[in-house]
Amino acid sequence: MPSFDTLLNAFVTLLVTADPVGNAPLFLGLTAGLAAAQRRRIAVRASVIAFAILTLFALSGTAVLDAMGITIDAFRVAGGLLLFFTAFEMIYGGRQERREQTSDQAASDEGADIAVFPLAIPLIAGPGTISAAILLASEFTAGSTTGSGYWLGIGMLIGLIGLMMVLTVVVLVAAEALDKYLANTARLVITRLLGVLLAALSVQYVADGARALAGS
Repeated sequence: MPSFDTLLNAFVTLLVTADPVGNAPLFLGLTAGLAAAQRRRIAVRASVIAFAILTLFALSGTAVLDAMGITIDAFRVAGGLLLFFTAFEMIYGGRQERREQTSDQAASDEGADIAVFPLAIPLIAGPGTISAAILLASEFTAGSTTGSGYWLGIGMLIGLIGLMMVLTVVVLVAAEALDKYLANTARLVITRLLGVLLAALSVQYVADGARALAGS
């Protein structure tokens, strides 16, 4: 059973990569002119879709890697590098600019379902969050490929993903109120602090994977 520290680190990793606070201004821009009830429906639908995507990868990610002949240690290194790239963008602002470009593209498409694109994919369940889900699934089920231990680990991870999505819905629904009190400078500071934390976590993933590969 994963320890409390493992659960806390997993939740922080998922929360930082999904970044609901960073997505809040984009959500406001995409839903401009809509009634509060419509905004709530879009926020809930996007989070449910993102939850389904991340759960799917948590359940099948390692099986897909095995089928392709990729070890989890190799993916841990690759996933760690991807998470580090995400952290780098958060620290230096590139991630927010890219997200704004994606949002502008979706806003210009009158037929787009913004709950699916770009909210669920790639803003909430992006490459970094998907990689984190697969890495955490391998960590939570370490030593157990079947049986109660395996399903307990997977169940706890899915529970964390669900908790993170509930928090995402709360942040997006409250985005309009938060935007009035949270200055742009404060958002930048929060994003950069979370980026530094994610960078440290990603380096740990790379170090663990490289150590395991060197010992094999």
